[in-house]
Amino acid sequence: MTAAVDAAALEATWRDPPGWRGWLCAINHKTISRRFMLASFGFFIAGGVLALLMRLQLAQPSLKLVNAKLYNQLFTMHGTTMMFLFAVPIMQAVATYLVPLMIGARTVAFPRMNAFAFWVFVFGGLMLYAAFLAGIGPDAGWFAYVPLSNLHYSPEKGVDYWAQMITFTELSGVLEAIVIITTILKMRAPGMSLRRLPLYVWSMLVTSVMVLFALPAVMLASTALITDRLVDTRFYSPAQGGDVLLWQHLFWFFGHPEVYLIFIPPLGFISSIIATFARRPVFGYTAMVLSLVATGFLGFGLWVHHMFATNLPELGKTFFTAASLMIAIPTAVQIFCWIATLWRGRLSFQTPLLFVLAFFAILLLGGLTGLMLASVPLDLQLHDTYFVVAHLHYVLLGGAVFPLFGAFFYWFPKFTGRLLSEQLGRWQFWLFFIGFNVSFFPMHVLGLQGMPRRVYTYGAEMGWAKLNLTATVGALMIAVSVMLFIINVWRSRQPAGDDPWGGGTLEWHTTSPPPAANFPLPPVVGSRFPLWEKDGVAGHVSGLSSSEREILITSGPDAHPDHRLRMPEPTPWPFITALATTVLFIGSIYTPWAVVWGAVPVAIACTAWFWPRRSTS
Repeated sequence: MTAAVDAAALEATWRDPPGWRGWLCAINHKTISRRFMLASFGFFIAGGVLALLMRLQLAQPSLKLVNAKLYNQLFTMHGTTMMFLFAVPIMQAVATYLVPLMIGARTVAFPRMNAFAFWVFVFGGLMLYAAFLAGIGPDAGWFAYVPLSNLHYSPEKGVDYWAQMITFTELSGVLEAIVIITTILKMRAPGMSLRRLPLYVWSMLVTSVMVLFALPAVMLASTALITDRLVDTRFYSPAQGGDVLLWQHLFWFFGHPEVYLIFIPPLGFISSIIATFARRPVFGYTAMVLSLVATGFLGFGLWVHHMFATNLPELGKTFFTAASLMIAIPTAVQIFCWIATLWRGRLSFQTPLLFVLAFFAILLLGGLTGLMLASVPLDLQLHDTYFVVAHLHYVLLGGAVFPLFGAFFYWFPKFTGRLLSEQLGRWQFWLFFIGFNVSFFPMHVLGLQGMPRRVYTYGAEMGWAKLNLTATVGALMIAVSVMLFIINVWRSRQPAGDDPWGGGTLEWHTTSPPPAANFPLPPVVGSRFPLWEKDGVAGHVSGLSSSEREILITSGPDAHPDHRLRMPEPTPWPFITALATTVLFIGSIYTPWAVVWGAVPVAIACTAWFWPRRSTS
């Protein structure tokens, strides 16, 4: 009876408020994460529709489905959506759900900041799409190179909305990184030393540290761009002492690490899925961790290989060529460790593992074309051709979205308590795998034949029609595959049980879906795969209050218990602060005075948010 009363008390203490107040005040990490995932996937669908429109326009020569101006907006919005509104946010969204469960915590650090990051992300994305639907979408490319994006060449407000959206979404990413890092380092279950962290948690720790260094660079770049446009500063104006290449350095110092911000979390997905479906721990744990760290470190030394066509010193380019080749080594180490795990495992070929196996084949081709583009002479020939488009999608869509779908199938029971259909999952997988290769492999050939990127039409005499039609057919197959996934999610009804896959990490130690407090009694960890090994769960933490949001803080590499901490209650102020900040940013697009007057409601909201409350205990 006591345990049941305690469980009910814990649920009442940790759950979000019911009704409309729950929509505005929720701070439970699972609630915020589910919203984050839905919003990110919604932007993925929007970006995919834009891509399909582009492919339909290019399916045949001289089509007039869209005009040149709209096509420029389409490829700008598509790239911006996928890079800024889907790829990194979806990885962080999944992490804020899974990381606390994997480390035996009841919540994330700074739950109100986590909620604020979500609202900032949503408002920033909606702001950009509202401008696009109003006919003033950005048209300078998702990379927004100056001088193309300065006021002379892009006088409309689309680039201003783009720059403010960049600052918005990257602020959200930085806040989420702080939440994830602090959660991992200070809230691990007793006994979960750094040597026992799941590889997925390691991947998110490395990714989050990278975010803290990479995202401020593009926030600085976008802020300088909008001040050039709005208040006539001179950061990127050579005639007035600025430098157009400054934009490229700042942008790509963020842009290439961002590839690994998107790529490293799926490496963690793969390690979790392979371990479960091979029924054995991943081979070479230490090598895997060091490879993740090495990938994160080397990722910051590659940005100039996006600038080989600029007038930079040739000697300097050779160092970035060497770094671009070197970064393949830690990824190869991980692939060999996964192969060794699969080689001796008892494999269960279900949908999550199929997506992982497809990742191996696609990443191999994407990696090989990346090594080709790391060569300065070849890069100069292929720069701004469809060969680069093919490489980019093989690395990002193939290297990130395939493992992401595998992760959705694997952890969907944890999110919802239901299993996705295996039959629909296999149909989705094969359509996605075949459609992906039918769509993007011909683009390598188009690039080698000289078809440039970002052209909205072409003449029949160029000989590109058949390959473009083939790529469009592949894009339609991808669209059908994604529709099957949505139908699968909508129709999922089969109860999953608490641990349908027989996983070995702590997220499967609680119910599916988890209760509001995650664990009625937080576990004490005794091994790397606590659910597979005897005494892996060495005990449980007692003494935490059931009537207050109380957690255990651990410290040091070995996660020794340190002290108890009371977490904040649900509140609407993160939502109100994000809304006030959005109004400030939108107003500043039209008048600099909006920064002055808009700061007043932001300051009031922040003051109310952080105003100390008298304890009720």
